[in-house]
Amino acid sequence: MNHFSKDKIFKIKMQRTVLMSLIFLPLVLLGKQATVEQLFSVQTVKVKKEIRAERIKNYGYVTMDESRKYDISPRFAGYVVKLYANKIYKQVKKGEALVTVYSPEVFKAKEEYLNTYKYTKQRPNRGMLDSAKLKLQLLGISKGEISKLVKTRKASANTTIYAPVDGYVFIKGIDNGAAFKAGQQLFQVVNLDKVWVEAKLFEEERARLATTKNYELVFKGLEKVYTTNNKLLYPELDPKVATLTLRLRVDNAEHKLFPGMYSTVTSLKGESEQMVLPTTAVIRKNGKHYVFMVGEFEGEYEPLEVSVKILDANTYAIISGLEVGDEVVNNALFMMDSDAQINGLY
Repeated sequence: MNHFSKDKIFKIKMQRTVLMSLIFLPLVLLGKQATVEQLFSVQTVKVKKEIRAERIKNYGYVTMDESRKYDISPRFAGYVVKLYANKIYKQVKKGEALVTVYSPEVFKAKEEYLNTYKYTKQRPNRGMLDSAKLKLQLLGISKGEISKLVKTRKASANTTIYAPVDGYVFIKGIDNGAAFKAGQQLFQVVNLDKVWVEAKLFEEERARLATTKNYELVFKGLEKVYTTNNKLLYPELDPKVATLTLRLRVDNAEHKLFPGMYSTVTSLKGESEQMVLPTTAVIRKNGKHYVFMVGEFEGEYEPLEVSVKILDANTYAIISGLEVGDEVVNNALFMMDSDAQINGLY
C-alpha cells in the first residue's frame, strides 16, 4: 500500500484550500457570505415517519386455490351431443353452457317426473311428485331445467351442463360425440379470482413467522406489487431439500397471475413506525454519521452527528439526533463536508 509523505499531504491540503478559496473569493469580493447554497442548487428533505420493517426475500410460485377448483363429473352416463367448451383454458362465465349431452337414464327420469306431475294434477299426491323430482335432483339436473320441464310439458332428450363459476377450463376430458360413464370427469373449471403463492423456507426461518404479518409479492413483467397477510405454513418438511412451504393467498381480480408464475416474496418482519431519511442525506465520516441541518438564516447549514441504521439500499432509520420535521440537505454533501472542515465546524 502506498503511503503519502507529510510534505505531500501538506501540498494536497494546500491545493484544496486554494481551490476552495478560488471558489469563494468572487462571492467574498461581492460582499456576500460564502455558502454552498450560493454555488449549487441545494436540495433539502425533511425527516418523516413511515411504517417500515426488516425486509427478507424468498422465492415462490403461483398455484391454484384448491377451494376454487370445480370438477364437472355427471352422476349419469351418456353421449356428447354438442361441445361448447371445446378448448383447453377457455374462459367461461358462471351459468355458461359447457356441453349438451344425451343420457337414457336422465331422459327416462324426466318422463317419469312429467307423467307423475300430470297424474297428480288429477289425483293429488304430493309424496309421489316429490319423489319423482328428487330423482332428477339426485342426478344433478338443475332447478331451471326441472321448471322448464313443467312449463313446456315436454321431456327433452338432451340435457345441458353449465359452468358452476366464472373461471378457466383447465381440464377437458371429452370430445364431440364421445361417450362417458357416470362419475367421469368431463371438465375442471378453476376460478382465479384468488390464487396461492407457495414460498420455500429453510427450517431456521420458521422462527421469524411469528413477527411477520405482511408480505409483498413481485412478478416479472408486472409493475404492481401485490400484498397479503393471509398465510399458512404447511405442516410438512421436504426432506430432500430441507425446506418448509409457506402458502400465501393473493387477490387476483384482474387475472394477471397464472399458475406456474415465479414470484419474489418479501417478508416484512417487525413492522413499526420509524423516522427515516434517504441515504443521500447522510454522510459517513470517521466512523460516524452526519447530516447538514438547515439553519435559521438562508444559506446556513450546520453539520450534526446522528445515529442511524440501514433499512434498505435507499433508506436510513434515524435512531437519535433528529426529530420529525427537521430539514436537512439532500445533495452535494461532499461540498458541504469540505466547507464545514474549512470553517472548523467539525
